[in-house]
Amino acid sequence: MSAVHESLARLKHWAAEEAFPIWWSKGADHENGGFYEKLAQDGTPVVLPKRARVQPRQIYSFGKAAALGWKGDAAGAVQHGLDFYLTKYRRGDGLFRTLVAPDGKALDEGIAFYDQAFALLGLHTAFVTLNQDRTYLDMARQLMAEWVKTRKHPVIGFEEAVPRVVPLCSNPHMHLFESCQAWFESDPQGPWADIADEIARLAVTYFIDAKSGALREFFDGNWQPMPGESGRIVEPGHQLEWAWLLMRWGTKRGDDKLIAAALRLIEIGETFGTDDRNVVFFSLFDDFTPHDKRARLWAQTERLKAHCLAAELTGETAHWDKAVKAAEGLELYLDVPVAGLWRDVLKPDGSFVEEPAPASSFYHIVCAIAEFDRAAAKAP
Repeated sequence: MSAVHESLARLKHWAAEEAFPIWWSKGADHENGGFYEKLAQDGTPVVLPKRARVQPRQIYSFGKAAALGWKGDAAGAVQHGLDFYLTKYRRGDGLFRTLVAPDGKALDEGIAFYDQAFALLGLHTAFVTLNQDRTYLDMARQLMAEWVKTRKHPVIGFEEAVPRVVPLCSNPHMHLFESCQAWFESDPQGPWADIADEIARLAVTYFIDAKSGALREFFDGNWQPMPGESGRIVEPGHQLEWAWLLMRWGTKRGDDKLIAAALRLIEIGETFGTDDRNVVFFSLFDDFTPHDKRARLWAQTERLKAHCLAAELTGETAHWDKAVKAAEGLELYLDVPVAGLWRDVLKPDGSFVEEPAPASSFYHIVCAIAEFDRAAAKAP
């Protein structure tokens, strides 16, 4: 376990002493509000329209900052992001628009399923960070009620849009699953457990192939894999991310079927989705042959989370060994000239795409470090 604690110490130091300081001083828009989309690799903000999904992800990240050792004003950072987010994105129906200009002027009134899932996570962070203000709970319940009323699929799960557009996607359901699990801990009388149970059923019934145990991405209106190549796509990072969520919920509900499905997802992601670069690459076909060997940062964080929780649930030290390997893979992306930033895409030849650091990755990194910290503290 010494390697585990050494890896964890490096990542917590990086977060507390390097990442949170620069993403607050440079990554927050202290003039217009909210957070910038990206920081250039010299640490300067890249001024772009602000996507709805980035704001609650940054709110979530700063909600974890104090627990990970940052001495800055974590609650103030959460409030800063929240004020902009609720003022500039929230619509009259309680849902959140997709895009605003750098100064907050609405640019796209569209409603994305993915964005609503993260809105719920941001509202939960506000609730637990800012004195359990019931305002945020009421907003979350209103959002969820509106989504159920307007986007419910006739069989199970949710539509992407009304009228229907295809493909229907597993990914936004995954993030709604995450947000419902978070809210269930704070609001057990709310709708969250029922929705989480439904998404778990959707995953094991339709998203996960009964023969291979792999989870697909894209579906037709009847929850069958889309015809053609898109219906065959299996993302190793999402196998691992779903595994973490299914293990958490399976443990909460005493459902061994969910845990067994999760462990198979980890096996697939680790066996077929990693390579000699020690990274999880982007996608496979459903016969587990490579589809896209580029490797995104976020997938490395999901590998770390999945093995941490699997180590805790199974007691198998091999999962801790893989967690250390995952942490080493993640650290490849954090080795940049300006401390606290990252690269996002590792190419098949082992070189990185030269581009600004996307703020959206911070949520993944912070969540992984927090899970690593939690699990390591309970390890024997």
